[in-house]
Amino acid sequence: MKARVLALNAMLLVVGLIIVLPFFWMILSAFKSNAEIVGFDQTFLPKEWTIENFISIQTKLDFLRLFFNSVFLSVTITALSVYTSLVGGFVFSKYRFRGRGPLFAVILSTMMVTWAVVIIPRYTMFREVGLTDSYASIIIPAVISAFGIFMMRQSMDAVPDEILEAARIDGASEWFIFHRIVAPMSVNAISALSIFIFLWVWEDYLWPYLMISSEEKQVLAVGLTTFRGQYGTDYGGLFAATTLAIVPVMIVYIVFQRRFIAGAASAALKG
Repeated sequence: MKARVLALNAMLLVVGLIIVLPFFWMILSAFKSNAEIVGFDQTFLPKEWTIENFISIQTKLDFLRLFFNSVFLSVTITALSVYTSLVGGFVFSKYRFRGRGPLFAVILSTMMVTWAVVIIPRYTMFREVGLTDSYASIIIPAVISAFGIFMMRQSMDAVPDEILEAARIDGASEWFIFHRIVAPMSVNAISALSIFIFLWVWEDYLWPYLMISSEEKQVLAVGLTTFRGQYGTDYGGLFAATTLAIVPVMIVYIVFQRRFIAGAASAALKG
């Protein structure tokens, strides 16, 4: 039994190293010059450490502006989407009304529609109402998440109905029950969903690229393409900018990691 556990741990260690090694290589390459990065004599550690790549990205890319644009959109969309998912999950889990099952099935069916199928009609719709080159075109489509509603409903099924009935008998309103009882009992699922949505928004490239045309409103994922020129690529600047770009993702995961696995597992196992 111990040999099997050791073998499993060794295999997981090897897989983990394979996954993590490219990230370490990218971070270390951010401290190399372009000549060293594209040279034939490659080394894992920089031969000459330099921070010039981190300094130059601000002048070449206006990195801080793009960075804070992405932070604003990611935080805003995550907060709104998690809240609407909580409300939707609460309604579908704790209320009985005609058509609840078919309506929930329709919501789930939207998860099966390929992004490429809806991108053209969605773009046309926002263009016709004059919302191109605005953050509203990025925020509005992401406010309602079918995956989030499904995840919250699965989590809230575990909340005993007796607790809610007792609160109603004591005179608590539905909004009080939702905000003060149900939501605090769904913290694990909220944490897991927050990580998922934040990652999706932070890494989204195509939709901001299509909708945002002003440089001052552009997001970091699109701005990183600036380093790819017609005749070459500034690999040092690209690695430096990408290294800084993963910092918010790491912070979000570190903050929510204690509840992430529990929330994802509880949502997956219910129902």
